[in-house]
Amino acid sequence: MCEKRLLLLTAALWCVGGMAAAATLQVGPAKPFQAPCAAIAVAAPGDIVEIDAGLYLGDVCAWNTDNLTIRGVNGLARLDAKNKNDQGKGIWVPYGRDTVIENIEFFGAKVPDKNGAGIRASGVNLTVRNCYFHDNEEGILESNIDGSNILIEYTEFDHNGYRDGQSHNVYIGHVASLIFRYNYSHNSVTGHLVKTRAAVNYILYNRITGENGTGSYEIDVPNGGTTYVIGNLIQQGPNTENSTLLTYLEEGISPLNPGTDLYVVNNTFVNQRPAGGTFVYVRPAGPTPPVLVNNIFYGPGTVTNRSDSLATTNFVGDPLFVDVNNFDYHLTPGSPAIDEGSSPGSANGYPLKPFDEYLDPACGEQRIPVGGIDIGAFEYGGAGNALSCR
Repeated sequence: MCEKRLLLLTAALWCVGGMAAAATLQVGPAKPFQAPCAAIAVAAPGDIVEIDAGLYLGDVCAWNTDNLTIRGVNGLARLDAKNKNDQGKGIWVPYGRDTVIENIEFFGAKVPDKNGAGIRASGVNLTVRNCYFHDNEEGILESNIDGSNILIEYTEFDHNGYRDGQSHNVYIGHVASLIFRYNYSHNSVTGHLVKTRAAVNYILYNRITGENGTGSYEIDVPNGGTTYVIGNLIQQGPNTENSTLLTYLEEGISPLNPGTDLYVVNNTFVNQRPAGGTFVYVRPAGPTPPVLVNNIFYGPGTVTNRSDSLATTNFVGDPLFVDVNNFDYHLTPGSPAIDEGSSPGSANGYPLKPFDEYLDPACGEQRIPVGGIDIGAFEYGGAGNALSCR
């Protein structure tokens, strides 16, 4: 009994010691570290780097330290690349595992190969929360790290891209999974608003809108992978350089992505390209028919190129939005989309029913059922409590 108590006490002391060893490193004009990268350079695994809101010029770095949390406090910490980069990759290049980055603004990233990223994700597992990426050659660019899981939420992406069609607001390589939720991605420069090669994708409750930008696809999943696109606002603007809004498997099946199943449920698609286009394109050779349930398709164009799609209770036409030209896609009284949806069920054990709605800017709120399920990304009269946003 005494030996057991000693072992328990030793374990408790080890835990306390481990907790005590983690430090909070403070950055700011009147703090121990004047710039974020100075603190990151001496941080130990598990440490927290807190950066005072304000502007930091040309502060670029890479690191290998695991389990770091780096966050702005009292507002966004603003990182202007100022014509600098690390390793020819971007502003921050995390190689460490389990990195969390919150409340940071990244802008001005430029590098020789035209892929200058706000964050060049080069380690296993990354969480980005409440951040803002704009006017970079790439917003976030992920480096094909096997087994990595990427979570991006409550974050805005605006005017990223180099005008070559190869650089994007968000570009995730071959990783285990991507969760992309409650984000606002818009006005990309020639490239896509969201591009992902992850083996499993959860694209949930976002505003993904081309607006007046020159972007190409709103969502590009070029190598397939099991993909859930649920509860999003997806708009193509008049200046787009591509006619398709969501494309899947365009570059063919990859052995890294065993799933070829696409679920497009309770989204609101708006096409304002005068010549129309295709809302959902799936490579004809794709072996699994796409599932399209409870979506609104507004504007000129073809719903999908796949005649074998499993389409249920979608609405094509004018659902009577509040203000389509100002991106308010809530339904008005008398909308033909109210109560006309159907239960989407589940797939692979994952529920396809929308539980939340997008809330401007880069946030979300609960979706409360009122009567039958409505078609589209919003439930008429069914908005609940807002989620935690910046």
